[in-house]
Amino acid sequence: MITFEEAFEIVQNAAKLTLKTERVHFIDSLGRILAEDIFSDINMPPFDKSAMDGFACRKQDIGNELKIIEVLPAGSIPKKNVGKNQCVKIMTGAIIPEGADCVLMVEYTDETPDGNVWYTKKSTNTNICYYAEDIKKGELVLSKDIEIKPQHIAVMASVGAVQPLVSMKPRIGIISTGNELVEPDLIPSSSQIRNSNGAQLAAQVVRAGAIPNYYGIAVDTREATFSVITQALNENDVVLLTGGVSMGDFDFVPEIMIETGVDIKFRSIAVQPGKPTIFGTFQNTTYIFGLPGNPVSSYTQFELLVRPFISRLMNNSHLPKTIKIPMGGEYRRRKSERKSFIPVTISSDGKVYPVEYHGSAHIHSYVFADGIVSIEIGKEKLEIGELVDVRQI
Repeated sequence: MITFEEAFEIVQNAAKLTLKTERVHFIDSLGRILAEDIFSDINMPPFDKSAMDGFACRKQDIGNELKIIEVLPAGSIPKKNVGKNQCVKIMTGAIIPEGADCVLMVEYTDETPDGNVWYTKKSTNTNICYYAEDIKKGELVLSKDIEIKPQHIAVMASVGAVQPLVSMKPRIGIISTGNELVEPDLIPSSSQIRNSNGAQLAAQVVRAGAIPNYYGIAVDTREATFSVITQALNENDVVLLTGGVSMGDFDFVPEIMIETGVDIKFRSIAVQPGKPTIFGTFQNTTYIFGLPGNPVSSYTQFELLVRPFISRLMNNSHLPKTIKIPMGGEYRRRKSERKSFIPVTISSDGKVYPVEYHGSAHIHSYVFADGIVSIEIGKEKLEIGELVDVRQI
């Protein structure tokens, strides 16, 4: 059994697979990993433009009655130059006419009956967005390896990068094991439960930016388990298998992994939940995680171990962030031999409170959770007011 930190390092260092890249329409690139630097093809703004609705004039004429010589909407080219005691009624985003060096906010002006304007203040900011002050042509606007977010799509739109190069999504095979499992659309018998892990992991995979490939429920026989693992290893970049990894009479998944040619890197982690977590590689082309069958265990270890690994495969080097928040309530545990992860909620008072949690089968507790807090080995309680690292989920 190794520590979580050791397991995390092993998993991250193992991510050697280089995914292929493809060009996609930028609208469809949300959540993908950018595989090229993007540079601006234009200056932004492309001209001096008005930052607001108002009147473009010369600063030296503030305090004088100004004659309106033109009305200029955005998208139009000025036809007249601004001279002494003149102004142009201008809309936000319109080109600043020649001769003007400021824009008077319309809220601070009075128009006279004969169509002239008085400014009611003594001074003004320029209220002009100047040519190329945001971005210059040829300037780097987005660096490769970032996860594309809505604001990045806006930047791509502004510089005409409509077909960005992105990493292809890894294919993630998902296998559930156990004779006690039935699919969610069936009514369980007295000895069965519905399979929540398969759907849960598929959703987590999608959120991680990858493609889930669900293989259904493998019954607890060596033949069935060997067959489905072999198929999944040959059809995916990563395989996630839940159940059959503990110490029971029918928990022979580790042996089957070895028989299929998997090189197991570790078989147990000193964590709670998720102790019987396995990780291995197959022919240096595929990776496999054996996750515990309890849904909280599989959920937690996916978020803390598998999801950063998938990001690493897609060349995203940014690890999930934690935020420091004080505990609003005390938390105690009876055993401290392993590192614990507990669900917490972040309240409106800016503090963290443990969620009622009955163990690794209690996935309903995570419905109310905003994040996960860890408790280090040897530590038995979290005090009120103690700063803790919260990994949001």
